[in-house]
Amino acid sequence: MGYCNILFVVLTLVNIGQCLCGLDSLRKTYIVQMKNHLKPTEFSTHHDWYSANLASFDEDEDAESSLLYSYESAYHGFAAVLSADVAENLRKSENVVGVYEDVVYELHTTRTPEFLGLNSELGLWAGHGPQELNQATQDVIVGVLDTGVWPESRSFVDAGMPEIPSRWKGVCQKADDFDPKKHCNKKLIGARYFARGYRMASGSGSTSEPESPRDYDGHGTHTSSTAAGSQVGNASLLGYASGTARGMAPHGRVATYKVCWKTGCFGSDILAGMDKAIQDGVDVLSMSLGGGSAPYYRDTIAIGAFTAMEKGILVSCSAGNSGPAKSSLANVAPWIMTVGAGTLDRDFPAFATLGNGKKLTGVSLYSGKGMGKRLVPLVYNKGNSTSNLCLPGSIDASVARGKIVVCDRGVNARVEKGSVVREAGGVGMILANTAESGEEMVADSHLLPALAVGRRVGDVLRGYVKSAKSPKAVISFGGTVVNVKPSPVVAAFSSRGPNMVNPEILKPDVIGPGVNILAAWSDAVGPTGLEKDSRRTQFNIMSGTSMSCPHISGLAALLKAAHPEWSPSIIKSALMTTAYTKDNTNSPLRDAADGSLSHAWAHGAGHVDPHRALSPGLVYDITPADYIAFLCSLDYTVEHLQMIVKRANVSCSKKFSDPGQLNYPSFSVVFSKSRVVRYTRELTNVGGSGSVYQVAVDAPPTVGVTVKPTKLVFKKVGDKLRYTVTFVSKKGGMGRNAFGSISWNNALHQVRSPVAYTWTQMDD
Repeated sequence: MGYCNILFVVLTLVNIGQCLCGLDSLRKTYIVQMKNHLKPTEFSTHHDWYSANLASFDEDEDAESSLLYSYESAYHGFAAVLSADVAENLRKSENVVGVYEDVVYELHTTRTPEFLGLNSELGLWAGHGPQELNQATQDVIVGVLDTGVWPESRSFVDAGMPEIPSRWKGVCQKADDFDPKKHCNKKLIGARYFARGYRMASGSGSTSEPESPRDYDGHGTHTSSTAAGSQVGNASLLGYASGTARGMAPHGRVATYKVCWKTGCFGSDILAGMDKAIQDGVDVLSMSLGGGSAPYYRDTIAIGAFTAMEKGILVSCSAGNSGPAKSSLANVAPWIMTVGAGTLDRDFPAFATLGNGKKLTGVSLYSGKGMGKRLVPLVYNKGNSTSNLCLPGSIDASVARGKIVVCDRGVNARVEKGSVVREAGGVGMILANTAESGEEMVADSHLLPALAVGRRVGDVLRGYVKSAKSPKAVISFGGTVVNVKPSPVVAAFSSRGPNMVNPEILKPDVIGPGVNILAAWSDAVGPTGLEKDSRRTQFNIMSGTSMSCPHISGLAALLKAAHPEWSPSIIKSALMTTAYTKDNTNSPLRDAADGSLSHAWAHGAGHVDPHRALSPGLVYDITPADYIAFLCSLDYTVEHLQMIVKRANVSCSKKFSDPGQLNYPSFSVVFSKSRVVRYTRELTNVGGSGSVYQVAVDAPPTVGVTVKPTKLVFKKVGDKLRYTVTFVSKKGGMGRNAFGSISWNNALHQVRSPVAYTWTQMDD
């Protein structure tokens, strides 16, 4: 299973669906969804109506003090602190759609511009040069919902930037530690915080963390600078990954919405942040957070993102860090860009030389004084039953003092294991993967000489310790290396499909760089996130789909700047159909979990390629009406539909026969009652006039695929043409799952859609 590698021990994380129990037993935070079209005319605002409704059911409390948020755009309804009785009575009201306990979402926690090709000229944008794209990007605003921002970071310097776009309606919120005049500028143009859900969940109504847009965790500073941080020379983490740091859209604007706190990201606060971001005028919304799977009408992020999509805002979300387990995705709504993680071609090698002369290779970001060349005793699994995991209190000082301790990966944070070893008197640590974490290695800035090794090397190491009479080792460090092959590799922690909400939509959509990413950091916390870590650094290296998500958010900002008329679905299509599925050795992408070939449930359409995405040739567009027809095909009730679409007059006058009929840039074919599945797609020409495309099909031997027509001729730019694909499961060829692709190609473009095949119960 995955791990929460982003926040280490800073956050206590709770999965979606678990209620908050921090309040006293009588009152909790609830999100109340209202039928806004029923508001009587005597109420001038919906807020007044919500307050009156609340007062009519809760006579013992002041409605205004109980009301935490009134949502205007992202959601129809409010968040309030209620007793269970009042919540139950509200559920029975004809004005109310539903009443839900607040839930906690979790954060999903450079070399990348060069790796993505952004340091060379983006010359494919209809003949425009990088200078024009940079200038256009200054009009694009990326909103980031996260843990806030460290405004003093050099990544938010606004040197040379023009005035803030006049359409911007956002603000910089004042706090004791945040001065809008001093801390916001032409780069960091907005900073808000939302703490009412967090405050109420803390029990006493007060919080241990200052209520402010300031980032005391580091995660939000890292993600926002990854998306649109300014160019910063001489950046590094304590000497590692040194070079120039920059976001994907370094000339774009940043607006931060702090919705995550030490105890997590509360749904009521997230909705309030989305609400304001939509009203403020962001162009891209980046959210490196999520929970588990839920029907779209119960998924607050999906509900808020639907409104954003209607307003032309692309919403980019992390897929989650629960891989390599199947069906572990978060944020799977088709109007959301769901982002998985891959590796870079940069690594941080470290070595353990054993007493028998063997040299084992791993990774590390340890920056202190090394161990020298003298071998020291090596110990593993001595002490109580959990000493192999190096949990707090599990290692006896008499066992560890003066030795290198081998720790199995799992259960607690990797950096905490090193801290436990150090406290027990150990002089070094080797963190060894087990079968669960496979071959993936993530580098950490440990507090003592330490390295991480994969499962196979870990097994060699454990075998040596058990068999040698006097096991010894010494640890050394290799600094930073680039041009690592193969890369990218799909990160083992990156959450996988299939999509459990509706399997006819293939997720994730794409992968981007998410392993060992250098970006700006908060000065309030050390690079490990541990309280014991007194080191301070302006940049940190982190891993997670939290890191890959803002890469795609920033690239979406570039596409929005180059093509301001493009809808969110066109931007998503451009990034998906131009993604690549081969690594830098020209071999198919591999999976870090076990080294096997990756597939579309792990990498979606593939790894993003910004050069090609700027000029995709053809795109799959999806209108809000198409998404409504899609929702109708899920057999949602009209009430469920209204919860997402937020219009009283919404109906299922147009309904797809199958959810897979949505004009999505990928295919997920489910063979259940029939061995024949037929889908129609529509392509829009955004390339040259007179463009001609031929189809190319890659299909598994168990499926026959027919595409009609096989050739598409687009006379003009903007022309739309349809094609139909028939998938036939061959007799006796029923399989568990398989993968392929459908591409429309000419001399200039390859417009590729991945196809995933699943067999459920089907008559032979």
